[in-house]
Amino acid sequence: AMFLNTLTPKFYVALTGTSSLISGLILIFEWWYFRKYGTSFIEQVSLNHLGPWLGGVENNNNGNNNTNNSQNNNQQSVPECKVWRNPLNLLRGAEYNRYTWVTGKEPLTYYDMNLSAQDHQTFFTCDSDHSRPTDELASVPSAVMQRAWRERNPQARIKAAHEALEKDPECATAYILLAEEEATTILETERLFKQALKVGEANYKKSQSTQHLGAQYEAIHRRDTNVCVYVRRRLAMCARKLGRVKEAVKMMRDLMKEFPMMSVLNIHENLIEALLELQAYADVQAVLAKYDDISLPKSATICYTAALLKARAVAD
Repeated sequence: AMFLNTLTPKFYVALTGTSSLISGLILIFEWWYFRKYGTSFIEQVSLNHLGPWLGGVENNNNGNNNTNNSQNNNQQSVPECKVWRNPLNLLRGAEYNRYTWVTGKEPLTYYDMNLSAQDHQTFFTCDSDHSRPTDELASVPSAVMQRAWRERNPQARIKAAHEALEKDPECATAYILLAEEEATTILETERLFKQALKVGEANYKKSQSTQHLGAQYEAIHRRDTNVCVYVRRRLAMCARKLGRVKEAVKMMRDLMKEFPMMSVLNIHENLIEALLELQAYADVQAVLAKYDDISLPKSATICYTAALLKARAVAD
């Protein structure tokens, strides 16, 4: 109290001016960051660094109370994000680049590319890629591909993928990158994904028999599983884009039945879109009832589909 009584009006003037100056600098930086990267710096830091801490306690408590439902626990461990992760529904080479050719503008922001790069490194790399000596890493295809996923320049990524295939013609992730970014048509994309699937399934069967030998082998098997699921999902999406919608629906249903824990790839959203194209609204309602969980972050597909079904019910 004595300290506050000794403060003069000049102190409050200086305090107000200093806080206004700092607020203005933050506002200018936030405006510049948003103009350059398409997202809020403060929001990104809060979601990526503070969100997991704040949400982790609730997720752990939910995990202790629902130990019998491991799938829901895995889904709840994903921190909620206002800008929901791009489920990579469009192909960069065959579809996104079409927009660039027509308008001369880039359809993806740095923030989109960064999220995709993080997903690719999570899905297609493992700890064993780093375990080799430094002088050997340059010649290991998996290490070359890990560098490729981090590259921001598309041509550098494509060049690295070709380099990985020269070192190992059975590098499934290199085929994935070329299918995503170098192929300019859906047919070419499908052809490359089929090559990736042939190699990926062979690697999956090989690592499946050795996954119990240790943590390193388990990580390799997890990576091979991600590759197979990702490629099969992409092939189903190619089939839908090429007009084979019923075939795409069957492929997605089989994939969800075989790998029910792989909800992070949002296969159910691709299935909903294909079922809507077939006007199979009863099947859409069944899928929506299973995945429209109130505890999970809502995607645009889930929200718009729920709104469409409610509108149809009112109209009928």
